[in-house]
Amino acid sequence: MRLLIVGAGGVGSAAVRILARRSFFETCVVADYSLERAQAGVMDARFVAAQIDASSSAAVETLCRSLRITHVLNAVDPRFVMPIFEGAFAAGAHYLDMAMSLSRPHPDRPYAETGVKLGDEQFAAAGQWEVADRLALVGIGVEPGLSDVFARYAADELFSEVHEIGVRDGANLVVEGYDFAPSFSIWTTIEECLNPPVIWERERGWYTTEPFSEPEVFDFPEGIGPVECVNVEHEEVLLIPRWVSSDRVTFKYGLGDEFIDVLKTLHKLGLDSTRKIRVGGVEVAPRDVVAACLPDPAGLGDRMHGKTCAGTLVTGLDKSGAPRKTYLYHVVDNAWSMREYGSQAVVWQTAINPVVALELLASGAWEGRGVLGPEALPPKPFLELLTAYGSPWGMQEK
Repeated sequence: MRLLIVGAGGVGSAAVRILARRSFFETCVVADYSLERAQAGVMDARFVAAQIDASSSAAVETLCRSLRITHVLNAVDPRFVMPIFEGAFAAGAHYLDMAMSLSRPHPDRPYAETGVKLGDEQFAAAGQWEVADRLALVGIGVEPGLSDVFARYAADELFSEVHEIGVRDGANLVVEGYDFAPSFSIWTTIEECLNPPVIWERERGWYTTEPFSEPEVFDFPEGIGPVECVNVEHEEVLLIPRWVSSDRVTFKYGLGDEFIDVLKTLHKLGLDSTRKIRVGGVEVAPRDVVAACLPDPAGLGDRMHGKTCAGTLVTGLDKSGAPRKTYLYHVVDNAWSMREYGSQAVVWQTAINPVVALELLASGAWEGRGVLGPEALPPKPFLELLTAYGSPWGMQEK
């Protein structure tokens, strides 16, 4: 296996640190728009740094062909999904990502009907990937990713009938020295939090609602405690119903009142926009300015304290037909991830899952073709290997 990681930011660098302890691959090329940042991610002789323009499918294809890449891992924000996805296909490589192609709200009824959904552009190309006998494994981070694996595992192993699958994400992370410092890419956070959230229901299919709707307090495990969670646009709702039978699928994120107020203010001022405006003699997108003004999440680990939790709440009937409500989850303590890997908890928790998936693909425990989500593949090998990496998952009856 010859890997190309596109993006040497927080998640890409964490993936490299995890990969450095594994032996299933031959070479890993770490590529970034900044060659200096790519070089900083090189760990040992198996790793090579390269410069790349992730907005150019031709550049991705050229780099893949020149270095005989077999698998491309996209570790940049979702605006670059399609050029990397298309460049990998053109080069004859397999592809993995942690966020799918961007959505576009319905032009007339954005808070009732879907427009272009997350991943629609990628699923439109599924036939080409199938015919070419290549795999595009989409949404294989933590959420989406591990949360989808949990959904499939619960449906296969724990339940006879699934009524609702609700992904719930929360944390008690605190960043010292900053009034406001997101622990993940603010560009991506704005995108998923201010777009119309999508809900799946068996009788209605996919539909949308208002941002931050249906607030609920969810009690997270391992000392995190109760956090108010709200509806947010996320890939699981678009992925899980394709392969797992459920009456309803939702995604709710524990943002907190302050974070929601900041996002609402950015939207009210137009600072969430990705359309470039002219400021003096320069054209710049307001959202890029916001991102540039905030600290890099990858560099906040030594100031961060607390835990982050990703998980999937499944409601239905157990194997004997009795009511059951189970939360399958994965918790990472920032002190542990910093001590063991030098990566803050949120980016490390995202990065470990594509690395586990790559090892399963290398061993043949996972295989497929076309455009597939994680829930399309057997969940047991994934959860077993995740535990073998030293990062066990948990389960809590609710």
